[in-house]
Amino acid sequence: MKRPPVPRERIFSLYWHFASERQHAFERRVSGLPAPWTTDPIIRTYKFCNVFRAADRVSQYLIRQVAYHDEPCSVADRLFQIVAFRVFSNIDTWDSIRAFLGRQPTIRDLKTGMFAEALEEGRRNNGRLYTGAFILCATNAYGQKSKHENHVELFKHLFAQDRVAQRLEKAKSLRGVYEILHEYPLLGDFMSYQIAIDLNYSSLLGFGENDFTQPGPGALRGIRKVFEDLGDYSPAEAILWMVDHQDEEFRKRNLAFSGLWGRPLHAIDCQGLFCETDKYCREAAPELTSARRRIKARFSASTQPITLFFPPKWNINHLLPAKSVFGESIDLEPARQLF
Repeated sequence: MKRPPVPRERIFSLYWHFASERQHAFERRVSGLPAPWTTDPIIRTYKFCNVFRAADRVSQYLIRQVAYHDEPCSVADRLFQIVAFRVFSNIDTWDSIRAFLGRQPTIRDLKTGMFAEALEEGRRNNGRLYTGAFILCATNAYGQKSKHENHVELFKHLFAQDRVAQRLEKAKSLRGVYEILHEYPLLGDFMSYQIAIDLNYSSLLGFGENDFTQPGPGALRGIRKVFEDLGDYSPAEAILWMVDHQDEEFRKRNLAFSGLWGRPLHAIDCQGLFCETDKYCREAAPELTSARRRIKARFSASTQPITLFFPPKWNINHLLPAKSVFGESIDLEPARQLF
């Protein structure tokens, strides 16, 4: 029998406290209540990711405007769009591409060079094609002088040369999707996992999100703070252990947590919570040192509205508020955006 992880009890409790209070702040804001949305001084002062990744502003855009847009396109084109959007993770970049082309980009645009032209136009107009959401792999894998030119070559390699869309459609699991992506240059461990999750949001794939997870660097820092010892568990298994024990741990601490309109935490969310707990502890438990000693970004409310929309297969959209809600300004540390 495997030895279970050994929690560092105070920090383990902070993990669940943060999840409960950060989600409550999200719910209060969505319901239209005025600020402040939390009494937690750290959450009020600093920027933290939303508890559920799919509610992040950039993920919300991806789900509605990329994974479920209503323009006619092939399955392969849709998969290309999802992969390309997540690599940039920049709404302005995607809006610029669509404005230049007059529509969503296609694999044909890769072949003709129109996609590359659209990116160049976006770079000229916006200055920055990427967000700081992810640490991307080395930029010259395809011998090009700039990062975005190498990514264009990657997309050609994936979708025009190798026809990876057909392989992705035939994948048997979320891990299988990850492993297909991970074969290619510029798609490291964490980015391959993030893209696999994005593809799985669409109607084209339907794997369980708890079948596989891949911790990022921030999550690994959080895991080291939350646990004294992982026992016989790997970091990925520790994340899944949190998924399995969430109801018990919230209940033991008398913490209210109703999930995302009834949807519980999944592995991608517990992975992100480890990253956010690492950040939270820089103020709440500064004695637990790591490579990062302070929270760089302070919270600042945005007035840009966002209407929530989740993958229809989750069957929660009918429970959402009908009106638009306001997001938070985005200033990112790896690995993901705030709502």
